[in-house]
Amino acid sequence: MTLNPSTNRHPYPSPAPSPPNGLDQGSTTTANHIVVLSSSRAVLEGRLTAATVVISKATGKITSIFHSVLPASDFPPGTDYTDHSPHILLPGLVDAHVHLNEPGRTEWEGFWTGTRAAAFGGVTTVVDMPLNAIPPTTTVAGMREKVQAAQGKCWVDVGFYGGIVPGNATELRPLVEEGVRGFKGFLIDSGVPEFPAVSSTDIALAMAALADEPTTLMFHAETIPPIADSVGDDVQMSFPPLAPTGPLDEYATFLASRPSSFETYAIAEILSLAHIAPNLPLHIVHLSAIEAIPLLQEAIAHGIKITAETCFHYLSLAAESIRNGDTRHKCCPPIRSKSNQDGLWEELMHNDGCIKTVVSDHSPCTPNLKLLPTCITNTKSNLVDGDEEGKGNFFSAWGGVSSVGLGLSILWTEGQRRGISIEDVVKWCCTNTAKQVGLENDKGHLAVGFDGDVAVFDDEGSFEVGEEAMLFRNKCSPYQGTVLQGVVKQTWVRGQRVWDRDGLGFGKEGPSGKLLLERRR
Repeated sequence: MTLNPSTNRHPYPSPAPSPPNGLDQGSTTTANHIVVLSSSRAVLEGRLTAATVVISKATGKITSIFHSVLPASDFPPGTDYTDHSPHILLPGLVDAHVHLNEPGRTEWEGFWTGTRAAAFGGVTTVVDMPLNAIPPTTTVAGMREKVQAAQGKCWVDVGFYGGIVPGNATELRPLVEEGVRGFKGFLIDSGVPEFPAVSSTDIALAMAALADEPTTLMFHAETIPPIADSVGDDVQMSFPPLAPTGPLDEYATFLASRPSSFETYAIAEILSLAHIAPNLPLHIVHLSAIEAIPLLQEAIAHGIKITAETCFHYLSLAAESIRNGDTRHKCCPPIRSKSNQDGLWEELMHNDGCIKTVVSDHSPCTPNLKLLPTCITNTKSNLVDGDEEGKGNFFSAWGGVSSVGLGLSILWTEGQRRGISIEDVVKWCCTNTAKQVGLENDKGHLAVGFDGDVAVFDDEGSFEVGEEAMLFRNKCSPYQGTVLQGVVKQTWVRGQRVWDRDGLGFGKEGPSGKLLLERRR
């Protein structure tokens, strides 16, 4: 039930002849079956307002919403009721780009650690990428093995992407039936041998297979531009970049090796094939180069169904501030200049912009693979092994930024300097990400009938990113030592309190996250 926002009281006087949601005020049984969260500030229907949210413990769904702070006395005695004022009730974040790496590389991450880290930061749904686990999610068998590995380990809800690789076009429709939320392919070497890059021929086959399916086809859009037309399709074979032209521990050398033309050429290639499946939504993951924005804008103007995401690190970190050897910042596409960052923000904040979502692209590894020199870490032993040979080499180090569970605070911190609102954050990280993965009828809103996924957010609090704030498996992140504004006080997943910063932490209940395996509609 949603009340008229113009009125300041609910329609049930107290004492009420008909209590909220038809509940029996004297019923202990009823009290044990609902959770009530209220606050003077909540994001409802895209705006900040007072609210009381009633969630059924039995179904995990929101059953009633009132546009005012109702007192506990309006509910049956013993009701699990908390007034969180002045903290903000947000829909739980949907992080639509996370690498959990299980099975096969659980020393890098895993369902248990990755989803706990997500819950710490108000993320109530993550969607796991198809690569870095072994086997990758490129076959039905691989999907089922991953689902089996996730059983009983997820603190938040988890969805899965499928992958497109050379030769697996016949697996794509069966993977849709298995419940994947979309598909991802690389136009350049992925960094792991079991997930090779696709050619334009492979992309065309995938588009044809998925043309009429309820899914999204996503791309890591980097490739090496050809030097002449005669190179033809060989450019799609993902040969490594040309030899570096400077010291390998200098970030400028690495940045020069992955210019914006890698992104623009790859996106142009994708757009040239879009006619094969005109109704199939396309998506560019982790957009970094602003030079690609005009290409996407023009394509959208011509009716091509394509969107893009960018990442917390592209919006908060800049090349000019990265120290030589600090490979915690290495990712692909790379973190670019401050002016490039400004351009990403400008497009993101444009109502009709092509960048619709902000995600973590949490892509962890074991610390030794980051090749960090001791002069960067200043830690005792957990990130470095003491042998300095080859350390700080941006070309040999694993590429990926670890940040799952920190994104809300990262975005809020940087956004305060740019005048964003909390409603903007909800749009980019909840509403639009849920829509991107086909969960817009269950996730991304505080509304009746939606999952009772809630983040209680202290927008004025702050914390320093230390090991206690990095709940992912390996405590190696470019945000270490950074003070961030915005603290998640509690995280609720389908009416269950998963994280309580000032209380029992994760409590004793154990993980209760759901695997989202329903066929996308």
